[in-house]
Order: sequence, then C-alpha cells, then structure tokens
Amino acid sequence: MQKLSAIYGGTYMLNKPVDEIVMEGGKVVGVKSEGEVARCKQLICDPSYVPDRVRPAGKVVRVICILSHPIRGTNDANSCQIIIPQNQVGRKSDIYVCLISSAHNVAAQGKYIAIASTTVETDSPEAEVQPALELLEPVDQKFVAISDIYEPTDDGTESQVFCSRSYDATTHFETTCDDIKDIYRRMAGAPFDFESMKRRQNDVFGEDEQ
Repeated sequence: MQKLSAIYGGTYMLNKPVDEIVMEGGKVVGVKSEGEVARCKQLICDPSYVPDRVRPAGKVVRVICILSHPIRGTNDANSCQIIIPQNQVGRKSDIYVCLISSAHNVAAQGKYIAIASTTVETDSPEAEVQPALELLEPVDQKFVAISDIYEPTDDGTESQVFCSRSYDATTHFETTCDDIKDIYRRMAGAPFDFESMKRRQNDVFGEDEQ
C-alpha cells in the first residue's frame, strides 16, 4: 500500500505530531505539525484526532492472555479464531477469541497470545469475557483493557474531514472493512465499484501484464 501511494504521488511524513487541523470557511485545508502545514482537500483520520467531531458509542473489553499451550479442541492450531454466540451465553453481543503464536513471529517458541474481547454490557467488563477465558485456561499472564468506542457525528461531506469509527470487539475485520467502504462512499459520493477495478501487475510487482 505504501508503494502504491508513492507511485501515485503520495507523501509520507513519519513520526510527526499533529498540532492542528487547519480549517478555512468550514472546510479542511491542511494539517499543521511542528510549524509546517501539509495542505490537503480531504482528510481521513481516526477519532483521536477530532474529539469535537465524534460521540461515544460504547466500550470494548479486551483481555490479552499469554499461554504456554494452544487452545484445547483446536487440533493444536498455531492460530485460530473462536466466536462465542451471544445467545449461548445470555448476552446481547458475541464474544471473540483470536489466537496467534510464534508461527507469526509475535511470541517466543512455545508461547501463544490469545485476545478475548466483547462489547461491554455491565459494570463488570472482565466477567463478561469469562466464557472465553475458560477456554484458554491455564493462563500464564493476562492484561485487561477497557476502551471507549467513538463514531463520527456527521458524514464529513461539509467539512471534508472523514473520521473512521473506533475498532469494535470483532476480530475478523468485517466491520473495519465496512467502515473503509463507508468512508470511500462519503468521500467520493458513490460506493466503490469493485467490478470495474482492474489492477495491473506493475502496481504490485513492478512489471507490466504479459
């Protein structure tokens, strides 16, 4: 993706703080960082950059667990995803489990990392993922995080500031992909037409189609 952006004239400014989103006449015209302004006609960002343009939409609880074993009942899989349906555990939201391991170069040999997550529905968030944690036992160590979810208050067409939604509890990226498609629709004024998309080999491999 970075290579494609460079091919089509994209510029990367890495490790730069965002000091201000510059607006003129109600529309975005640039982003200021350390005294410099990167000019733009449209801006895509996550909620942390525009707190005045988002509203709370719930909370997510995530428990990162370090294991010394694969999840039982998965044929010792080095990676897997488990979804516990909400109606099986008396909830409104599903519970998600994602397992990765040394096969993905994210853990030491013989260690596994499992992430259990769900949408918070009560005052005891960690207890809400207990059905998932029971699947993971024994757990060497765990880290609990509760995150706010935000969504944009408008579609961005007037200001040309297009804000994404916060990551939700899902681990299969379906809602994230839906959000990306929605941002494109809001920016372009029409849905992306996947049927008409033709990718040449040189976009990916640096060679023309044969």
